[in-house]
Amino acid sequence: MNNVIISFPHVVDGRGGLAFAEWPSSVPFAVKRVFWIYDVPPHAQRGGHAHWRCSEVVVAVSGGFTMVLDDGEGRTDVRLSSPTEGVVVPAGVWCELRDFVPGTVLMVMASHPYDADGYVHDYEEYLKMKRP
Repeated sequence: MNNVIISFPHVVDGRGGLAFAEWPSSVPFAVKRVFWIYDVPPHAQRGGHAHWRCSEVVVAVSGGFTMVLDDGEGRTDVRLSSPTEGVVVPAGVWCELRDFVPGTVLMVMASHPYDADGYVHDYEEYLKMKRP
C-alpha cells in the first residue's frame, strides 16, 4: 500500500510553531468538513471503517497515535506524532486508529460533508465490496 504523507508548511521561532494547510498546495482536495478527536480513553480505538466517496487527511495536532490503513490488498501501520505531518486516506481505504498517547488531539480534513450512508463499518463486508 502506498501511503501519502504530507509535510505541512510550518514556521518556528521564539514564539513557538505555526503549521498550516492550504488547498491545493498541501491538501489534495477542497476541504468540505473538519473535525477533531480528543480525550480518547486508554486502549480505545477509533475509526474501524472505510468511506466510499470521501477522502481524508489525518493530522496529530498534539500527542500521537497509530493508523492502520488497508486497501483490501495490503495493510500498513503509520505512526503520527507531529503537527507538521498528515496522512492522506483515499476513499475506499479501511482505517483504524489506536495506541493513542494520553492527551492526543487529532484533526481530520475531509473532502465531503458527513454522510452516514457513505461508510462501511464491517471489515468482512468491506473486503467483499473491494473484491467482488
